[in-house]
This record gives sequence, structure tokens and C-alpha cells, in this order.
Amino acid sequence: MAIAEPGFIAVVPARYGSSRLPGKPLLDIAGEPMVAHVWRRACQSQARQVVVATDDERIRDVMLPYGAEVVMTRSDHLSGTDRLAEVAEQLALGDEQLVVNVQGDEPLIPPVLIDQVALRLADDPEAAIATLAEPISDVETLFNANVVKVVRSLQGRALYFSRAPIPWDREHFKAQPALLETDAWLRHIGIYAYRAGFLSAYRTLAPSSLEQLEQLEQLRALQHGYAIQVALASTVNPPGVDTAEDLERVRAILTKAGKGAE
Repeated sequence: MAIAEPGFIAVVPARYGSSRLPGKPLLDIAGEPMVAHVWRRACQSQARQVVVATDDERIRDVMLPYGAEVVMTRSDHLSGTDRLAEVAEQLALGDEQLVVNVQGDEPLIPPVLIDQVALRLADDPEAAIATLAEPISDVETLFNANVVKVVRSLQGRALYFSRAPIPWDREHFKAQPALLETDAWLRHIGIYAYRAGFLSAYRTLAPSSLEQLEQLEQLRALQHGYAIQVALASTVNPPGVDTAEDLERVRAILTKAGKGAE
């Protein structure tokens, strides 16, 4: 899987503030800060350039010795997309430049997924965004409001994202089903590729009613008429770090992996 020139840029937003895990990007995992693990995986992708975008000098100072390129951004951004837009502006990116947002709390992300989402966007010149999804196979996940679901067209474009169990099976969901027998239900994976021109335009878009109802930022783009391509992930994307329990789980995985490499 190859990305045509001029390739893509991977940006790792690393915000110091976190309500659940303060200083999350700098939390130690197997002897290194979390953001370093994410940055290294992004560097293993086909990205022609990898940038850490942060609003905190402590994160910058930790990453510079790794040889990372760090862009300092404002601290008042309301979303990760706004932060990426500032990065695109600082780097003076052309409108067609592809930019992949690699979330800073995904230390286990497979580099192949970073490449895949960029390729998906490159393959659809009329789309502004690309993202990934995976099949949902259990009822608990489908009805979990913390899991974002997506419905897409036959051309792979997103029709809607929701915290609700969409699509709704009118015949079988009158009572909660015991199992799911088709691949109609997809779980959204929160990695995005953008065209830099969209990032610039995004800053001018008013928050949408659907976005505010669902608390899903991507609905702003959909409601304003931008196309989002959704590919089925080529491999499993391990969960990121949102809680202290997640942190301990990832620490155990990477510590074990490090010992295995000795």
C-alpha cells in the first residue's frame, strides 16, 4: 500500500490538560512518555513528516531529545481539529496536502492504519475527510452510548455517526436482540485524514445542531455538506488510554513486549 507524492503528514496532538488523567501525554509507559510511543508508531508509517503539536513546553522539552519535530499551538482550541488547523497554517500547507490526526493517547496504534486512512482519502479526491470503522459483533457494544456508530453508503461515504444503535432493526430491536447476525453495524475508529484546505475551512464553520446533540465533532462536517470516506480497518486497533485502568493495561502490554525484545 503506497501513498502517492506528496505523501501525507502525520500530526500527533498532545494536550497536557486532561480531566481524567492530568498530564496524560507524559505519563510513563514502559520507561517512556505516552506521547513518545505514539510518535514512534507514526514514524513507522509512510508519513513523509511527523509532527507533535502541543500547547505545553513540558511536552516539547520531552520530545525534542527524541528528534521529534514539535509545533507549539495555542492552548484555547476547542477541538483537536482546530489544533490541526493551526498546525496546517503554521506549516503553510497547500489545500490538497493530506494530514492524518494520530491521537496522542493511542500508544498501540498500528502504523498500517495510519497509512490506510491516508490512502482512503487520496483515493477519493472529492472527499474532505477519511476515517476508519470496524464491525460490531456484540449487542452490548451496539447499545453502549460511549461507542460511536457509523452508517455508510455503497460508495463508502459516511451517512451518519451516532451514539445510538444505528441502523435500527425495526423487526428485531423491539426487544434487545441476543446477538448480531450481519455486518450492518460498524464502530467508528477515531483516526482521521484531512485535506489541509478543509482544515482551513473548518475554522469558519458554525457548530451544527447535530454535533451539539450527539457531541460528535465529525457531524459538523457532515451537516455542512462535506464528504467523509469510511474504510473498514485492515487490522484491529487496540483501545487507547482514557482511564487509569486503560493506562495499566497498556503498561502491561508494552512492558511485556519490551521484555520480549531483550
